Amino acid sequence: MSQVFWEKLKKPFFCLAPMADVTDAAFRQIICKYGKPDVFWTEFVSADGLASPGKDVLKNNLIFSKKEKPIVAQLFSAHPDKMREAAYYVALLGFDGIDINMGCPDRSIEKQGAGAAMMKDIVKAGKIIQAVKDGISDSKKNHTKGQARNISVSVKTRIGYNKNQIEEWIPFLLSCDIDALTIHARTRKEMSNVPARWEHVKRVVEIRNEMKVKTKIIGNGDIQNIKEGKKLAQETGCDGIMIGRGIFGNPWLFSGKTPSIKEKLKVMVEHTKLFEKILGKYKNFAIMKKHFKAYVNGFDGAKELRVKLMDAKNAREVEKIVKDFSFK
Repeated sequence: MSQVFWEKLKKPFFCLAPMADVTDAAFRQIICKYGKPDVFWTEFVSADGLASPGKDVLKNNLIFSKKEKPIVAQLFSAHPDKMREAAYYVALLGFDGIDINMGCPDRSIEKQGAGAAMMKDIVKAGKIIQAVKDGISDSKKNHTKGQARNISVSVKTRIGYNKNQIEEWIPFLLSCDIDALTIHARTRKEMSNVPARWEHVKRVVEIRNEMKVKTKIIGNGDIQNIKEGKKLAQETGCDGIMIGRGIFGNPWLFSGKTPSIKEKLKVMVEHTKLFEKILGKYKNFAIMKKHFKAYVNGFDGAKELRVKLMDAKNAREVEKIVKDFSFK
């Protein structure tokens, strides 16, 4: 196992979860400015797409700034050859790690045999992990020193598909010599419809300790703030905490700060402008509207402001709507 950035993090460390059309380059830069986590994750990216002529569009999901480091790129695929090629490409972009998505319940991803479907095919899962390692090795062999570095290999998964599979699935993953393992404390069948069961994270830590491997265990599921995360890290013994939905409308989450309404609206405008600047050519402006819903709530006039923002077509219109509201 490569001794990379994980060893330098103080326990418990905090990570930002990968979320499609949410944790893009623009939002991550805003989070970095107002409350940086210990580790960033990109949105998940199709390795098959990166290994195809359509790569030029997909690579925009791998844009990042040096301020976001350490940052991990998350990939998914059911094809070892495609995963190897994508890992080779990603290894040369300057990421600190490659994470393999083995827990996403999205039907279109599962139909490909990737994401949560990996829990049904241990043999293929092992081949995918090895393919990432091989891709990283290829990048070291075929490029000059300094371009390719030792980067970590990790997996994000759930406790099982239709039922708890921890006793079989987790020892297998830990035997693959991975640097970190993130456990979403629900099954795929449960989606996010039941509370996360953190006693299962504790069991994963116990299995790791029994196996005497050094893999970092990261718990994920229903954490809304740092205080909750620290409490659960202490109770379960996990090394790190990953937070997802709690970041919506709250780039200050990892700093622990509670912003004023005025600050939230100001940063929402800043976020919108950055989205337009970095991703405006590649992503639909409508993606920002889910963020508007998260930023604008819990105060007088919020509903009326949200309605107006839903009709906005660009950052300039958003800024004007907010200015008109703020100075009533």
